[in-house]
Amino acid sequence: MTMTSTQIRQAFLDYFADNGHTIVASSSLVPHNDPTLLFTNAGMVQFKDTFLGLEKRAYNRAATAQKCMRVAGKHNDLENVGPSPRHHTFFEMLGNFSLGDYFKEDAIRFAYECLTQVYGISPNRLYYTVHTSDDEAYNLWTENMGIDPRRVYRMGDATNFWQMADVGPCGPTSELHYDWGEDACTCGDPDCSVLIDNGCERWLEIWNLVFMQFNQKEDGSRIPLPKPGVDTGMGLERIISVVQNKQSNYETDLFMPIINHVQKLLGHTDAQVEEHLIAYRVIADHGRAITFMIGDGVMPGNEGRASVLRLILRRAARYGRLAGFDGPFLAKVADKVIEEMGDHYIELKARRQFILNVITQEEERFLKTFINGLDLIADLVAKLKAAGKTQIPGAEVFKLYATYGFPKDLTRVIAVEEYGFSVDETGYQTAFEEHAKISGGSKIGEIAVDTLQVYADLFDTLKSSGRLPDSGVAYNPYDDSPTPATVVAILRDGESVDRAEEGQKIEVVLDKTPFYVESGGQVSDTGQITAAVTNGAAGWTVDVAEVIRPVNGIIAHTGIVTAGGFAVGDSALAMVDTDRRWNVRRNHTATHILHRELRRTLGQHVAQAGSLVAPDRLRFDFSHPNSVDPAELAQIETAVNRVILADKPVSAGQKNYDELKQAISTGEIMALFGEKYGDVVRVVQIGDDGYSRELCGGTHVDRTSQIGGLYITNEGSAAAGVRRIEAVTGEAAQALIQRRLHTLDQAAAALKVKPEDVHERTTALLSQLQSSEKQIKELQRRLARAEFTHMLNQVHTVKGINVVALKVDVPDVAMLREMSDWFRDKLGSAVVVLGTVSDDKPVIIATVTDDLIKRGLHAGKLVKAVAAVVGGGGGGRPNMAQAGGRDPSRLDEALAQVDGLVDESVN
Repeated sequence: MTMTSTQIRQAFLDYFADNGHTIVASSSLVPHNDPTLLFTNAGMVQFKDTFLGLEKRAYNRAATAQKCMRVAGKHNDLENVGPSPRHHTFFEMLGNFSLGDYFKEDAIRFAYECLTQVYGISPNRLYYTVHTSDDEAYNLWTENMGIDPRRVYRMGDATNFWQMADVGPCGPTSELHYDWGEDACTCGDPDCSVLIDNGCERWLEIWNLVFMQFNQKEDGSRIPLPKPGVDTGMGLERIISVVQNKQSNYETDLFMPIINHVQKLLGHTDAQVEEHLIAYRVIADHGRAITFMIGDGVMPGNEGRASVLRLILRRAARYGRLAGFDGPFLAKVADKVIEEMGDHYIELKARRQFILNVITQEEERFLKTFINGLDLIADLVAKLKAAGKTQIPGAEVFKLYATYGFPKDLTRVIAVEEYGFSVDETGYQTAFEEHAKISGGSKIGEIAVDTLQVYADLFDTLKSSGRLPDSGVAYNPYDDSPTPATVVAILRDGESVDRAEEGQKIEVVLDKTPFYVESGGQVSDTGQITAAVTNGAAGWTVDVAEVIRPVNGIIAHTGIVTAGGFAVGDSALAMVDTDRRWNVRRNHTATHILHRELRRTLGQHVAQAGSLVAPDRLRFDFSHPNSVDPAELAQIETAVNRVILADKPVSAGQKNYDELKQAISTGEIMALFGEKYGDVVRVVQIGDDGYSRELCGGTHVDRTSQIGGLYITNEGSAAAGVRRIEAVTGEAAQALIQRRLHTLDQAAAALKVKPEDVHERTTALLSQLQSSEKQIKELQRRLARAEFTHMLNQVHTVKGINVVALKVDVPDVAMLREMSDWFRDKLGSAVVVLGTVSDDKPVIIATVTDDLIKRGLHAGKLVKAVAAVVGGGGGGRPNMAQAGGRDPSRLDEALAQVDGLVDESVN
């Protein structure tokens, strides 16, 4: 019986577990350890710091089934997804890794055994490649494994050498290829083989073994690594196609349930499916991609990975319409993806409703402008074709993006796939940058890799010298007591020094620390590090402002030496600012309670999408499609405070992550979007009844009553489908309440009413004010009407045309516009240009009656020329236009230009 995709994935993991490998869960699609990547694109990404020597793991053999995305940079071949039987955006990478343990011999043996014994692939179908210089790998295949040398090809750097970057770990590779047989040949070359590397469909690369054995220097030289490693990758989709004997990945059981589901939704026959095969493939592939991206916390947007999600979702929506859908449908596709893959990737089930809500909201937003946008592209292409052009100008592409929500890549896809057009990428970038100058932008700072290397080297030195154990700095941020410690390192300006003196900004590394390192939205602790015992000698003090963990094993306390001096090896006392920590603890526990009550009130789709836990406030981002109604917000706040007053106990304990997976998938225990959890996790529980349970490494109060109270200060939008609540607790809440009560008392005294009557009295006064303003408005209108009657005497003619060009005193622009209408209606045929000063700025309105428009007069051109005198500009329709300026002192001079302009323009 043919193995299913689930069995194939599990068989891989089981095989390597039986061979001493630790099975490591897939990391998030959002790579937290590499700011250069939009998405995790290979299994080794989560081990990158280990291969670079920046972190140590408790194991030296690992195997994973890793979620991956390849849609950007050199892998940006999105238009091939659909037409190609093998191209995908989202895919799973099976991989085994040796972190300084085994090398080529075992890696080659494992790969061969797994393919031939676990999956039952005939050795006669397999071919192999090695680097042209790698005699060791060649001999291992031909001698140790007994492979016919005619099936092992030596190839060059282009196919069989891998490097992470221009400098760093690198090494030769060995690839395993599957032969579909002569009938599958698409190149027609009589000497067709893997060696030709011409893209022939006969050969399928299924596994790549990377042997990291060198460190490449800046000058291009390579020296052997002290501990070589192995990084392998096998696409799950590809090995499934081989095991299930399907030359198209879309015919395997990874995709067919989704395709069948789409067919059912559309009511298509099998013939109609074949007719729309590309659309079906796109929907199946993109449906998986958007489900997993949103499941890992990516939200639709216009930049970075957010724009990739938006592009893929909109491309799928477009193909859905081509296939026959006339409304939102992608949430139904995502639901099928969750059903098929949620047992292995439990975060999909845990965030199901949120994923579906985000997809529906984004798809509905796009469909509102989609048809109009397609029509615009069609019209644009038609005009360009008529002009003999085959490229869409960059400025037009940007206009489609900025005005109609079409990302450049989607326009490019439509241009290429439907019209055979290209897109002016350079012109688009120019337009984009011009827009950016106006709208501004932002950048996120990261710790540079070379800086991280300083800490990694320091860690190695501290271990080799015995100043730190292999596990690194002892970390216990859950004890408020002063912690005796030893100074094991001092850094100044990125370099290790032996001593620090008063006034210097430094980083201190202790052998143990009670300071919390910023994580999970909670800010780091502050406090002091002092001399442990002075014995009559002068003491020393470092005021700690920030605490970081640049690499695993090192915790650095950043601060200024405010008294004395000290050296490496000195005894110290690490003291956290406990008052500040208590405020942080209150806010952190409050976020857990708030999270629970949001889910109770708004629905189980609510999930945390980000947070800030600071000493003076908290911020909580959560998935929800709409703004929270004020009544619901008040209900949530009341419920939170009820839990606080209930004095529920708060406890934390270590649990095995695998044992919690089921509870996490059902939402019984909350976990963060995209967070990478280890084998053992910390669970924070509120209430003996399990009122709230979350995976959390932060600091918390002991009982909810210690929070004191919570007051919501703001609720608003954080991103599409994400809302944000800001609140204060404890001392900050008390201070806020006191300030507001004081303000209320002041208002009551000024209004001469009791505090409880302020609202009623203010409402009455506002009503009186509005009534008075209405009366004043009417009086101003009457005065303006009376002035209008007198101004009729100032109407004069230019070439027989009635002209009015006057500066008037009116309260606002609306009255100015109304007065110009009076002149037009009274005179029947006229040019009227009126000016006034509003908010210290000149405003000019021009009107031209229809009969005079036929004689060449144009209100927009007229007002533009007049406004130029006062340093402004404007324009409008031929019959009415408005302009502004900067210099009110020249308004009379500007209006004096009207007669000449009329004289020049009239026919």
